[in-house]
Amino acid sequence: MQNAKPITPELIAKFSKQYDSDPSLRTLSIALSKTALAEAACDVFAAAKNEMKFSIDLKTHGVTNQQASGRCWLFAGMNVLREIVSEKCNTEKVELSQNYIAFWDKFEKINYFLESIIDTAQLPPDDRTVNWILSGLNDGGQWDMIVSLIKKYGVVPISAMPETYQSSHTGGMTQMLNSKLREYAIELRALVNAGQCPQARKEEMLGEMYNALCICFGKPVETFDFEYVDKDKNYHVDRGLTPQSFYEKYVGIKIEDYISVINGPTQDKPFNKSYTVQYLGNVVGGSIKYLNVDMETLKGLIVQQMKDGEPVWFGSDCGKYSDRAGGVWDIDSFHYGELLGGLTFGLTKEQRLDHRDSAMNHAMVITGVNFGADGKPDRWKIENSWGDQAGNKGYYVMSAKWFDEFVYQAVINRKYLTPELSAAYDAEPIQLKPWDPMGSLA
Repeated sequence: MQNAKPITPELIAKFSKQYDSDPSLRTLSIALSKTALAEAACDVFAAAKNEMKFSIDLKTHGVTNQQASGRCWLFAGMNVLREIVSEKCNTEKVELSQNYIAFWDKFEKINYFLESIIDTAQLPPDDRTVNWILSGLNDGGQWDMIVSLIKKYGVVPISAMPETYQSSHTGGMTQMLNSKLREYAIELRALVNAGQCPQARKEEMLGEMYNALCICFGKPVETFDFEYVDKDKNYHVDRGLTPQSFYEKYVGIKIEDYISVINGPTQDKPFNKSYTVQYLGNVVGGSIKYLNVDMETLKGLIVQQMKDGEPVWFGSDCGKYSDRAGGVWDIDSFHYGELLGGLTFGLTKEQRLDHRDSAMNHAMVITGVNFGADGKPDRWKIENSWGDQAGNKGYYVMSAKWFDEFVYQAVINRKYLTPELSAAYDAEPIQLKPWDPMGSLA
């Protein structure tokens, strides 16, 4: 920064004079002094145009609540699968255990972390990949991680493994686990660089982590009885189930047929090609794979699946242009520029991805879509996992413009792919770096 220019007193005086010359700026400052920016910027009249009425409106069995955890991707996944269980059992409502699947996710991520540390042990600690791995565990994930977990561990109803305080409030636990994992990393790197096999010590580490997770989440159930009452008030009980047999009997879909289709419109990711991300995963031996398509193709696939009565797991950047209380995501309902002195915001979706302004950070379920006069989607109904006090009893509306700009991923049964898209998905995936925005976790 040899030619960098510092801020001078003269420059500050110039800006101060400019501010004082415009009384409206002071008015805006007063208005924002006791009001959240998003609330002040929200135009309720524009938001009201996003009505909770849809051409396709799939009935689902109420919203769930992830509470103070980042398990939205697991909640969205279990919410999709529970609809199948509810239909088979003819029940008003059933909920699958997010805690059960989250336990195994954490345990598998710990193993994945330790193996990644061993794999990169001979790289310097300030290597960017090593540094990325050392960011440690978090609650987030991707659809393919759900696939890997279900294929290995199955699922259970929430009655078989209910929530605990720690499963619903994961911050403190995750912080302490990450501190211990970094301590393990130092030890494993030293063993590898001393020419010793680290696997025996890694197994001891896994045992210590298993105990800690059982304390926080509870010990995962191995067998259980499934009790429910159907819509006709008939009681049922199915005894001696395992998580795998429960999945086979009450869900039964071939989970690997549901694949991740993304919209990442950046120059380094041509459409109609498959991608994977280095050092991204939970179950060792599992895989992360995406098919990148243009937005019109992605929306068409989503609509096809919904027309057949299936909700759609998807990932987006939920922090942008959001009225959490009112349940609306809509760019045109927020006037941030006017409130901030006439700023304009003109980044494209590609520019947001390339310059770290946006990435997928939340997964939910699409349960409805409305078609405008031109036959194209003009708004979408969303089942969230923030409880029924947010939005419209937990459901939200996304405008078409917001959807195009901030939705990045949807899970589609591959039967809806054209032969060309199916071949593109099956091709050897292009490897992306661990820090690529399309490797972000919901």
